[in-house]
Amino acid sequence: MSSSQSDRARELLRLHRDPALLTVVNVWDAITAKVVADIPGTKALATASHSIAASRGYPDGEKIPVAEMIAEVKNIVDATDLPVTADLEGGYGDAADTIRRAIAVGVVGANLEDQVKPIAEAAAQVAAVIAAAEAEGVADFVLNARTDVFVKAGDRDPAEVLADAIERSRAYLDAGAPVVFVPGKLDLDQVTALVDAVGPQRLTLIGLPGTPPLADLERLGVARVSYGPLSQRVALTALAELVESVHQGGGVPEGTRPLN
Repeated sequence: MSSSQSDRARELLRLHRDPALLTVVNVWDAITAKVVADIPGTKALATASHSIAASRGYPDGEKIPVAEMIAEVKNIVDATDLPVTADLEGGYGDAADTIRRAIAVGVVGANLEDQVKPIAEAAAQVAAVIAAAEAEGVADFVLNARTDVFVKAGDRDPAEVLADAIERSRAYLDAGAPVVFVPGKLDLDQVTALVDAVGPQRLTLIGLPGTPPLADLERLGVARVSYGPLSQRVALTALAELVESVHQGGGVPEGTRPLN
């Protein structure tokens, strides 16, 4: 591992520990990485596995071969000097090895889904990933251990889902993860309960329509908000709207930015 990679890992961890909320608008290839990185205020990049898979013709859910995922992540890392954290789904069958492969291309953090596995199994996977990162020389690797209990809640009692998320989050922190990721459309009371349970600057969330304002999340002690595949959906919506405009006799909108 290069000293620059070590520095980027340390900086990514610092950004999560800072009381200022870290926001990352997810990218899926080199050009989106460059565009996002060039916007003032961008401090780190995060990939979106769903978006990368879609851009290569695969559905979400570990259908893309891990080699293709890592290859696209490398393109993103190579496009910026900022720290990059990679969304690596559930680890593609061997989470520790996948983390090693990601580190080899310059990644300094990762999302890892628990896919609602038994909690002991999921915590052991977190511990294995942390051990793998340390063995590769990245002691400050920012594993964002994700629990899918809200995503897959179905008709479960919301109070039970919250309790499950808290138990899993604590287990993953105890296993060595520096932060935990609880995606879902959460209200302020649920976010408050999670932060109270895991501590400030330990919880990361996804920004969905209807998510509490970023200022409120920062005040509560949330570490980071990311946007997953929503950034790609916004971009594709703009593309679809351009096509509709052209079909109606219009054209490229005024104010469209040039690519550098």
